[in-house]
Amino acid sequence: MLYKDMFQIVKELEFDKEVNIYQVGDNELSILRPSKLSSRFKNYDRDKNFQIYLREGQKHFRPNHLRVMIDLNLRVRSRPDLKRELCSCFDNIFYGKNPDEEIKNLLQEDFEHYLNPLRIIANLSQLFIIEQDYCYNKESNFDPPTLFYQGWVREFIDNMEEIDNLCMSVCSFRPPRVRYTCKENKKHNKYDPEAEPLWYLE
Repeated sequence: MLYKDMFQIVKELEFDKEVNIYQVGDNELSILRPSKLSSRFKNYDRDKNFQIYLREGQKHFRPNHLRVMIDLNLRVRSRPDLKRELCSCFDNIFYGKNPDEEIKNLLQEDFEHYLNPLRIIANLSQLFIIEQDYCYNKESNFDPPTLFYQGWVREFIDNMEEIDNLCMSVCSFRPPRVRYTCKENKKHNKYDPEAEPLWYLE
């Protein structure tokens, strides 16, 4: 589904009604808008809050951004020849394209290591981008703010440092390396509105 269409589904969510939006085998993505917010959410717009759930067989839980990043890192470690294609697919999802269309050519490829089916990971990534775009209400060093997330997606695909060190950096709320965001960050002095696709890989 195109970004704008999925965004519309999110905006029209009813309170306290979990909506299943994507399924591959026993893996299922769903979204929910709770009517009550946790006490830790202060000055937060209840109407913009929504939660993402993943069902794996009998397990039903809220995944976080690391699931997408670790999955992609594992894939590129087993298939380094597909790094550019993975970067291109997930950048295009970031730019608003349909996740299913973007990964279509990769579905026939074999990956020795991963966490979830690629179609689940691609659609989950789209949801995380929408979540940041719709719900983030703080001042950001990135414009668009979603570039913080996408910078890390790029780094987990391209950077072959040890995966535990990469995860520690994300969990410590560090920003991705500037080389993965600067030319698309309107707040950076290297911003280039005419940057070529995959400019950060050159």
